[in-house]
Amino acid sequence: MSPMSRRIFVAALPLLTVGLASSARAQGNPPATTSATLFQNVRIFDGKGASLSAPSNVLIKGNIIERISTEPIAAEPSVTIIAGNGRTLMPGLIDAHWHAMLIRPTAVDSIVGDVGYNNIAAGVEATDTLMRGFTTVRDVGGPTFGLKAAIDKGLIAGPRIYPSGAVITVTSGHGDFRQLSELPRTIGGMLSRMEQIGASMVADSPDEVRVRVREQLMQGASQIKLTAGGGVSSPFSPIDASTFTEAELRAAVEAAENWGTYVTVHAFTPAAIQRSIAAGVKCIEHGFLMDDATAKLIAEKGIWLSTQPLPEALRQGFPVGSVQRAKADEVWPGIAKTYELAKKYKIKTAWGTDVLFSQALAQQQGAILASLVRWYSPAEALAQATGTNGELLALSGKRSPYQGKLGVVEQGALADLLLVEGNPLENIDLIADPAKNFKVIMKDGRIYKNAP
Repeated sequence: MSPMSRRIFVAALPLLTVGLASSARAQGNPPATTSATLFQNVRIFDGKGASLSAPSNVLIKGNIIERISTEPIAAEPSVTIIAGNGRTLMPGLIDAHWHAMLIRPTAVDSIVGDVGYNNIAAGVEATDTLMRGFTTVRDVGGPTFGLKAAIDKGLIAGPRIYPSGAVITVTSGHGDFRQLSELPRTIGGMLSRMEQIGASMVADSPDEVRVRVREQLMQGASQIKLTAGGGVSSPFSPIDASTFTEAELRAAVEAAENWGTYVTVHAFTPAAIQRSIAAGVKCIEHGFLMDDATAKLIAEKGIWLSTQPLPEALRQGFPVGSVQRAKADEVWPGIAKTYELAKKYKIKTAWGTDVLFSQALAQQQGAILASLVRWYSPAEALAQATGTNGELLALSGKRSPYQGKLGVVEQGALADLLLVEGNPLENIDLIADPAKNFKVIMKDGRIYKNAP
């Protein structure tokens, strides 16, 4: 290396170091805006209560809710004033079970399709997600780290993403989308296509589980997702199968807790749920085939249940006569029972959608939330998708990519807000038509929609 080249290389080292650190953990908010916004004359749903506030005024500075008052708040000349005219101000919606990379492609294209196309499609869908009023999603499986970085850096508009990274599964488990022609698997050998793109990772021992968990954490995962039992969409994963051993699950929990975060698991059956709880898992996804004793155990141990009122259209999307349709027919009747058990035992219940491979169903995100009124009041349903889901997100601790309180309208919380035409506590169907009824959409103090 010539003296001149050496000087250039040495001078560039600090920039290279910053760039590598940024790409390794591309998380956190984009630079906070210095602007301020004042909502005048709004009725507040705070994400927790059962009624709206008295007419109030809310001042946003930067990305923080600075002040809430029933008295007038003086506005400086630089403040953007939004006349609420008695409309409802509420927290941005949170979907606790989302797959941001798996909405628009087909199941096959999500694995073998063009990666560049899939990323662009996911970016367009992310913008649509935000414009439906979903300012945060908890992504529970998929290669979302790049998408999240693009949103956080302001390259595209989209929700905050709490990423799990790749789903961690076992050979033939839910999330193993390899073909039989790809077997046998060589331990430590070449990765399959699904592993190469970061959709799923196969781990068949406690040591492998630790490696795969740590890899997701290295990339910026805020929580870890394992599949503890069989699933509907995976071709070689019987519903009744319990997949990871307790030792394997415990290895994931230990690795996650060493980083100050938690493990959530896909699990339908009592056996899969109970084994996961014994291993220290903090959250159960779905739980649709649980029994009374298992629900009681979840409540007694303070475990979270992240479940979903899956629409019939999702079940009907699987072809009649397919293995997946048969499994869906087995699972769907358990949805109502799961909600009834959750209410009976007062389980900490988060809400999500689990939409997969369907742009049309994604457009029904708000309507899926509204369908919770089969079991809950409108206020209870909206609280699940705001304040309660915000509490679940807080389990990530310092691994949370957005330090601050989400899901509530209160002083000091992050400014993710919706201004709604009408009162969704009286008519929750308002949230099913966001284009018409969401007049203002704000995320992180920035206004993404401001309609008259």
